[in-house]
Amino acid sequence: MADVLQASAEGFGSNEQIFPPSAAFVAQARVKGMDGYQALYDRSLQDPDGFWADEAKELSWFQPWTKVLDESKKPFFRWFVDGKTNVAYNCLDAQIAKGLGDKVAIVYEGEPTANGHAVEVRKITYRELHREVSRISNVLKGLGLKKGDTVAIYMPMVPELAMAVLACARLGIVHSVVFGGFSAESIRDRVNDAKSKAVITMDGGYRRGKFLPLKQTVDEGVKDCPTCAHVLVLQRHPGKPDAGCVMQAGRDVWYHEAAAKVTDQCEAVQQEANEMLFLLYTSGSTGKPKGIMHSVGGYMVHAYATNKYVFDLRGDDLFWCTADVGWVTGHTYVVYGPLLNGSSVLMYEGAPDAPDFGRFWKIIQDHKVSVFYTAPTAIRAFMKWG
Repeated sequence: MADVLQASAEGFGSNEQIFPPSAAFVAQARVKGMDGYQALYDRSLQDPDGFWADEAKELSWFQPWTKVLDESKKPFFRWFVDGKTNVAYNCLDAQIAKGLGDKVAIVYEGEPTANGHAVEVRKITYRELHREVSRISNVLKGLGLKKGDTVAIYMPMVPELAMAVLACARLGIVHSVVFGGFSAESIRDRVNDAKSKAVITMDGGYRRGKFLPLKQTVDEGVKDCPTCAHVLVLQRHPGKPDAGCVMQAGRDVWYHEAAAKVTDQCEAVQQEANEMLFLLYTSGSTGKPKGIMHSVGGYMVHAYATNKYVFDLRGDDLFWCTADVGWVTGHTYVVYGPLLNGSSVLMYEGAPDAPDFGRFWKIIQDHKVSVFYTAPTAIRAFMKWG
């Protein structure tokens, strides 16, 4: 959020208030108070294997694990050893198998723009999301990409970003999301370090009413990236590509053209729990960006459990985490966690102060967001804005 907020918190003193939950909320909560939390916490310390095994058993596995936690090579811990699963399968196929196929998975609202585009609102069901993710997976396979390869993703906060992430996970391709506000140099550094074989991007996206030509930034970024053989390009407005989007023959592929040649069904690849799910780089503010590896099983169970307990997510919730998917908070609380819990998640492309300071509150009101998660920076800005 800090990248889109310009407000300063200067001048605000301490204003501590406690807002206890209502009796009705407590009655339906998984953790009803400090006693319940303490019991949960104590068990996690006294019987960690049993605690995490119980959480993992609520998810789908192709093959059970032989050991919950292997600590033999500290600090390199291994979770759910020998277990085989697929995170995208758990986000989509498993939810459809539970009867949630027609339930809305993603509610999307675009930012109002200065060039006359109306506010875009889309609702995508679990079944529709499954089809689109499978289609992207098949396009990636058609480019020769396979399990263990790394693909960089540089896109705005639109549903197709989540789809690209899940499509990679479905095939066991390691995704490396680069925040859509980063420079060409940032793309180059991350693509080269990860040896990414492709970049998935969009011709552009919106920020405070302005169209940002993302593909042009990618073109500049991959000039000196010898491992990057393909750039897969989606259109922000299907059928109306950005005039400045130049396609390089032999490297660049329009997604809509490739998608027309594949089916919308793709089997999920089985992955051992300690294989890599994604690579995410630090911001680089204190030195060279460092790629942090996240493995399949441990991350999946963590994302599922924290969404379930911290946010008490239920099937009828519409959850909105304002983080960008370019950061780990966005990975966990925009894409993976809510879908693993069978909830609905809201995605918003724009800024909190465009076109006015009431943007977030209008979205919450219009879509009836039931769980809202944002940063302290944003809260301080809201206070300043009144």
